[in-house]
Amino acid sequence: MTAEKTPAWNVKGRIVIACNCEVGCPCNVNGRPTLGHCEGGWTWWIEAGKYGELDVSGLHLGLYADWPAAIHEGNGVATALVDERASDAQRTALAGMVVGEAGGPWAIFRKTFTAVHGPAYVRYESDFADVPRVRAGDKVEVTTEYIKNPVTGATIHPRLVLPEGLLVKDAALVRSIKFSVKDKIAYEHSGRYAAFGFYEYYGP
Repeated sequence: MTAEKTPAWNVKGRIVIACNCEVGCPCNVNGRPTLGHCEGGWTWWIEAGKYGELDVSGLHLGLYADWPAAIHEGNGVATALVDERASDAQRTALAGMVVGEAGGPWAIFRKTFTAVHGPAYVRYESDFADVPRVRAGDKVEVTTEYIKNPVTGATIHPRLVLPEGLLVKDAALVRSIKFSVKDKIAYEHSGRYAAFGFYEYYGP
C-alpha cells in the first residue's frame, strides 16, 4: 500500500520567535548561540492557509526545542503543539506539517532532532496587535516588550532583514518578558531574544 501523497499547501500569517540567546540572537547571522546551546521555539498563527482543499485559516502551530549546541549541529529534542480548535481533518494536516512530514521549514528542522514529541492539542490564545503575546494552554507562554535604550530609556525599533531567511524575511526585534515551555522539554527565559514578523510558506 502506497503512502498518501502530501497535497500542495500554502500558509501565511504571523510568527513569534523566542530563545535563550541575547537580544538579536547571533544564530540569525550564522553565529554561535550566546550560551553555546539553544533553547527556543516558534509559534505560527495562520492568518490564511490551505492544505489541499482544506482551509486551515485562523489556527496555530508551535514547535519548541532544545539543542545541546547550535541548531545545525543537531541532536535536538522538540515538542510540537497544534491548536485544539482544529477539526479532525485540520489536526491531521497541521500535525503532518509541524512534525516535518509535509515539507516546508518544519521538514528542515526535523533533520536536527533526535526526537519530536507530540503533537499535543492545546488551546492557543494570541495577540499580534502590538508586540506579540501567546499562550498555549499550560504548556507555553510568550510575552514580549519593545527594547529600550539603556541610557535614555527611549523605545527603539530594530529590525532584522534576512533575504535568505528560512522562517521569516523581515523581523522586528523585541525582548521576552517571559518565555516558558513546560511539556516534554521545559525551560524558562526572560529578558532574552524575541522577534516577530510575517511569513508565507508553500509546500510540499
